[in-house]
Amino acid sequence: RECHINCGPDSMAPDPAKQTTYSVSFLLGDITDSFEAFTLNLLSSLLVSGPNSPFYKALIDARIGTDFAPVVGYDGSTREACFSVGLQGIAEQDVKVVKEIIAKVIDEVIENGFEQERIEALLHKLEIQLKHQTTNFGLALASYIAANWNHDGDPVEMLQISENMARFRQSLKDNPRFLQDKVKHYFKISSMYHTCIRPYYMVLKLLVGIAMGIAGLELITAQSRPQDASSLPALKVSDIQQTFALTPVEMTYIEDEVPVQYCSQPTNGVVYFKAFTSLNTLPEELKPYVPLFCNVITRMGCGSLDYRQQDQQIELKTGEMSASPKILQDNDNLDMYEQGVLFTSLCLERNLPDMMHLWMDIFNNPRFDDEEHLRVLVMMAAQELSNGIPDSGHLYAAVRAGKTLTAAGRLQEMFNGISQVQHMKRIAEKPELLTVLRKLPRIKTHLMSNENMRCAVNATPQAIPDVSMEVEKFIRNIPGFGKKKKDKKLIRSNVTEKPLNPEDAGSEVSGGSEATKKIVFSSFKACQMKTHFQLPFPVNYVSECVRTVPYMNPDFPSLLVLARLLTSKFLHREIREKGGAYGGGAMLNHSGLFTFYSYRDPNSLDTISAFRRSVDWAKAGKFTQEDIDEAKLSVFSTVDAPVAPSNKGLDRFLYGISDEMKQKHREQLFAVDHDSLVGVANKYLTTGHSPWGTAILGPKNESIARDPTWVQRIGRSQWIQFSVGPAIAILFEAGGK
Repeated sequence: RECHINCGPDSMAPDPAKQTTYSVSFLLGDITDSFEAFTLNLLSSLLVSGPNSPFYKALIDARIGTDFAPVVGYDGSTREACFSVGLQGIAEQDVKVVKEIIAKVIDEVIENGFEQERIEALLHKLEIQLKHQTTNFGLALASYIAANWNHDGDPVEMLQISENMARFRQSLKDNPRFLQDKVKHYFKISSMYHTCIRPYYMVLKLLVGIAMGIAGLELITAQSRPQDASSLPALKVSDIQQTFALTPVEMTYIEDEVPVQYCSQPTNGVVYFKAFTSLNTLPEELKPYVPLFCNVITRMGCGSLDYRQQDQQIELKTGEMSASPKILQDNDNLDMYEQGVLFTSLCLERNLPDMMHLWMDIFNNPRFDDEEHLRVLVMMAAQELSNGIPDSGHLYAAVRAGKTLTAAGRLQEMFNGISQVQHMKRIAEKPELLTVLRKLPRIKTHLMSNENMRCAVNATPQAIPDVSMEVEKFIRNIPGFGKKKKDKKLIRSNVTEKPLNPEDAGSEVSGGSEATKKIVFSSFKACQMKTHFQLPFPVNYVSECVRTVPYMNPDFPSLLVLARLLTSKFLHREIREKGGAYGGGAMLNHSGLFTFYSYRDPNSLDTISAFRRSVDWAKAGKFTQEDIDEAKLSVFSTVDAPVAPSNKGLDRFLYGISDEMKQKHREQLFAVDHDSLVGVANKYLTTGHSPWGTAILGPKNESIARDPTWVQRIGRSQWIQFSVGPAIAILFEAGGK
């Protein structure tokens, strides 16, 4: 069967002329056969995961499209599983070419099979997944076995992963063509389903007629009426412990300069390594390229390894190796922040030397010589960012709204906001990437050294001695120790030094030097701005941010509780229940920005009005002690949420938040009362008292267009009022199954 679906064009696509998506799905076996499902899941990964997989080589490296189709790989959510593969971002005339390539790859796999090293890398990945501990273990486990159990499968068999791995190895030993036979059975004999999604260029107008009858009025009345929840069982604030378990860490220093934090944890034989390096010396014109640098630094090759060999080694020896830009707001001053890149990885204890050697090669000799592969990575990144807007539009709106309120917010928008989406789109549209490629070594020079670096390791107590030797070897063998310490000075006048940990203020580490971190002190002037991005969606993503206070300010806990109070007692009812949005509320995080938001909202200005009414409601104190207790419980559900062994001590490592600071914050949360909530609402959220920023992502709005106080951001002329991202996802999944 073949299915052709027409949909609206995506204005954010890397190449506007290539917006067709093609996919083919194959029907697989019954998911209640747990070993067969296990085998097919592994087979799917071998076919499509990573640059060494046959479909990646044939489809992605060929640069026919931008990325795999949205639904790719094994899907075991239905009684009969399926496997899907295809491309998005292709020209319509290339559909036949993609179809032929898929058929050719299947024939080649049946003929040649898979390299043994790739199979071992995949089994190693499974071994790490079994040992890696997460905070959502129970939920993930329930999700993993749910489909099988719902179709009368044996959930216990699903959990016998080690046994299935052993049986899989034995099957390969007994029949070297075991996987090839599976491919032949399911991909040559099995039935398949084709889906082709094409853009068409026309304006779609959403005509919504709302009949408000008696039933609707009764619904609004019921929604506005206070609900009696007294008969429901509930946790009380008095049930929460006044203290929390401390996380001991040990700090050592390499050459009295590079601090390394060691945290002994029951990691089940896994070592977690993190390194944070500063961006303080990086020229401003290179900063927009930092997210791209982080995206490709572990995917371009290093040392003697090309990108395929590097990927193979990463899969064989580690669980992951990645980098991400970080903007860390200061705990005491909203005009101060730390900027850098966080490198993270994990591995089994036996593979630690190999992982650190890979990091050494990446820091010393990253390979920036393959323009064609960079083009592939850029197109994939641009497509991923474009696809992510419909699902995370409220986050993009919040980042944009906070851009004009703090210096850290401005940089956050550059790295993680709409500006970065547009920047990547412009890069993807460039006819050649040589100029971009030349920027990467410049970024590496400023970033990848042990100057202004700090590291963190979480491992079992028994492994710490060996880990410390490997980490020290890594630090000593990367650039940075060439300068004498007395010659090192702050490069810029707006950079100041602060103790790495607050309790170390005034103390000195071994060797007579104080452990510090470099903080950017900005003279940034906050200003109010309202921005409307016209995007091809029938719904809005709305956010309004208020500059308030940093983490250590005594008012921070009250604002934190107020955000939960407004969400549950006012905003949810007004925005979700009455307004029809998918969701909405208020939040406060370490940035010090009090953020209102709504998600997939049919309204825009009405929602902003609801934000303002919620403030009036809070200032009037129209809430009870029971409401306050519920908000506190909600806050403590986050404060006391389980922390995985891999992330213990992370707040201290990144933000310098010690256990003592957390305990003080905890005590302040308990002390929040009615008067303090009304007080912070009046002090910070009253119009004119603090700078506000507003952002809306959504369709054209005549009222906003007529209002000169709004900054309009209008895209290409072919942008239309149609939800491209969600429509493609929904139609595609419906067709593929």
